[in-house]
Amino acid sequence: MADEKARRQAFHDADEAMQAIQDLQGEAIELDEATTSCDGIKEDLSLKHDQYQWLASLFYFGYLAWEYPTSRLLQMLPLGKYSAACIIIWGSILCCFAGVTNFSAAFFLGVFEASVTPGFALLTAQQPGNIWFSFNGWGQIFGGLVAYGIAVGTRIHGSAIDPWKIVFLVTGFLTVALGLIFLWVVPDSQLNARWLKKEDRLLAIARVRVNQQGIGNKHYKKYQIVETLMDPMTWAFFFFAIIANIPNGGITNFFNQLITSFVEIVALLLSGYIGQYTGQRILCSMGGLVASIVGMVLIVALPLSNNVGRLIGYYMTQASPTPFVALLALISSNVAGYTKKTTVAALYLIGYCAGNIIAQKVPSFPPRRPPRYVPAEITLIVCWGVCLMIMAFIWWWYDRENKKKALKRAARTMSAWRTRSVGSDG
Repeated sequence: MADEKARRQAFHDADEAMQAIQDLQGEAIELDEATTSCDGIKEDLSLKHDQYQWLASLFYFGYLAWEYPTSRLLQMLPLGKYSAACIIIWGSILCCFAGVTNFSAAFFLGVFEASVTPGFALLTAQQPGNIWFSFNGWGQIFGGLVAYGIAVGTRIHGSAIDPWKIVFLVTGFLTVALGLIFLWVVPDSQLNARWLKKEDRLLAIARVRVNQQGIGNKHYKKYQIVETLMDPMTWAFFFFAIIANIPNGGITNFFNQLITSFVEIVALLLSGYIGQYTGQRILCSMGGLVASIVGMVLIVALPLSNNVGRLIGYYMTQASPTPFVALLALISSNVAGYTKKTTVAALYLIGYCAGNIIAQKVPSFPPRRPPRYVPAEITLIVCWGVCLMIMAFIWWWYDRENKKKALKRAARTMSAWRTRSVGSDG
């Protein structure tokens, strides 16, 4: 009994250590992304409005181009080491941004971030993704404070280089440092987790084998690719990612002055906790979409004089990421077969990139008619409405499949019981 208690504690400590380092790294990545919109960079690089759009698009083009190759490398190479290498290179490139004279290097930031989300999803297949994903919000908050502190400090005391370059150097070196910690702490699999004893490593492998997750097969299996492409859920995830991130791209790049990251954090954590407690992750995450649609309707319908109501509406729109994270968690925990898992994750994140790129080119998003942005607001409502329907379809599909599996298990149990009964009667 004491041994079992010690093993459970070892697993708990391992999960906590993995979660903590990925939370910090997630915060650092989001902090890095926030630096690309810091004050002064537009003026110093002579970025006009359409060029600033391309700055955001280039990042996602790099992400898009490298997403599938990186998913293959995540399967072929040691998972922890490859993820850490990408983080360290990402931070190094960010430091180099302090010396750029144009914005083309954003492409390479996208390339090396392409491994972060799928890598984290594979590493945390048995852990709640809402927690480390919520640190994107903390990164935005912390990034704003860092940028503000640097801006105030340089205005009072002066500096040898522009403030925005200092921000890039600080966040870049911080990311490199956390990448090195990530390299030391995070294992490639349960087999080389430093904090587990040999027997506990074997038990950890058995724990994830129960739901067919395994520890990551390095062999590329073509039949799993065919299975992936024939699975309706693959395309439901893909199209959801595209449509859900059209609003995300518009809000992120044109409404930065209204970011309320804390609301996003609360929504993600609350959705994750309720979903875990009730066993209805998809339905709970759909609540975030409903809140976002209601919030945007408030912004459209209320008069401009109703500042409080419109601000509350905007706060409500920050719950929109909850279903995106829920589906990412579903991919990491429910998709069996390592080749299939990495392929589905790659397609999902390719959809994420495509949605953000489309958002830069949607004519209704650029703020041409302030203070009303009715075309953009209607676009957001329509996109979230379509996403809500896709989520409902995904929930229905999984509910149906789970009922089929339950009937099959019941039939097998009944057959085994009858066989034992006949044997005992004989």
